[in-house]
Amino acid sequence: MKGVLLVNLGSPASTDPKDVKSYLGEFLMDERVIDLPYLLRTILVKGIILNTRPKQSAKAYSKIWWDEGSPLIVLSEKLQDKVNQETSVPISLAMRYGEPSMKNGLQELYDQGVTEVLLVPLYPQFAMATTETIIVLAEQLRDEFFPKIDFTVVPPFYNHPDYVTVLSRSIIEELEKIDYDHLLFSYHGVPERHIRKSDITNSHCKIDGSCCQTPSKAHQFCYRHQCYETTRLVGEKLKLKEGTFSTSFQSRLGFDPWLKPYTDRTVEKMAQEGIEKIAVVTPAFVSDCLETLEEIAMEADEIFKENGGTEFTFIPCINDREDWVKTLSRWIDEWALSK
Repeated sequence: MKGVLLVNLGSPASTDPKDVKSYLGEFLMDERVIDLPYLLRTILVKGIILNTRPKQSAKAYSKIWWDEGSPLIVLSEKLQDKVNQETSVPISLAMRYGEPSMKNGLQELYDQGVTEVLLVPLYPQFAMATTETIIVLAEQLRDEFFPKIDFTVVPPFYNHPDYVTVLSRSIIEELEKIDYDHLLFSYHGVPERHIRKSDITNSHCKIDGSCCQTPSKAHQFCYRHQCYETTRLVGEKLKLKEGTFSTSFQSRLGFDPWLKPYTDRTVEKMAQEGIEKIAVVTPAFVSDCLETLEEIAMEADEIFKENGGTEFTFIPCINDREDWVKTLSRWIDEWALSK
């Protein structure tokens, strides 16, 4: 019997600093998120970050928390419910960090007799800290608890025509309501070393401005390439004029070089250079979350206006849009009906 496990990032159980600390501890101790040797990672996370960041993050979460709970969890549950109504196989939901856990999600499917699982990481682009860590944990859980389960993994869909169509529609629907000078595609950042570590050729990724446009097998696992490709494809789909849209990266942490240009500095610079009206979309995320609702819709808005900008429009993620539900459901049914 076949079934599906949708997997998103996760969220603290509440805005209480204790819950935020627990969540951040699990998240940041993942060796694919902070890829330092265990001892150094432990010193950094448990000795420094978890003693300073939870209260700050708790305040940020409290700004975007809904009555029903975490926006990311609520939106993911809505997506699950809608897809479940459209498809012919059981659909379970899990978070890589926090609850509902991936173990519980797999157990839910296994209890229904499922032995073939379509694993759906809800990330359009591949990254060590997203898709890869989900696959690794799923395999660990199978080996330990579910040896009879076989996995099929949905590959990154950053360039899938169906996804590009849904994302493009979500953008144009907002742009048609406003006047804007520039559309910024803001993706979650990663350390530059993650790009090099994911380079299966061990030589292609130089982050030099040209390697992402030069064909290579490395692009299969190159987050940077896949982000720029998403931007390019949407730009073509919407027939956006050159110079009216661009790509940046948000949410950097620590002092190591992360992917550039940085979103906060890009927004600041645009305002200072006289761009008065911008719209920002966040295509690294399927569901709105802290990084979109607080970091972009609030913080970036404030930075832009403090530096002379006048109108800032945040474009929501695709969340549980009907066209996204239909698309995801069709992908699932095509897999379910295959041999």
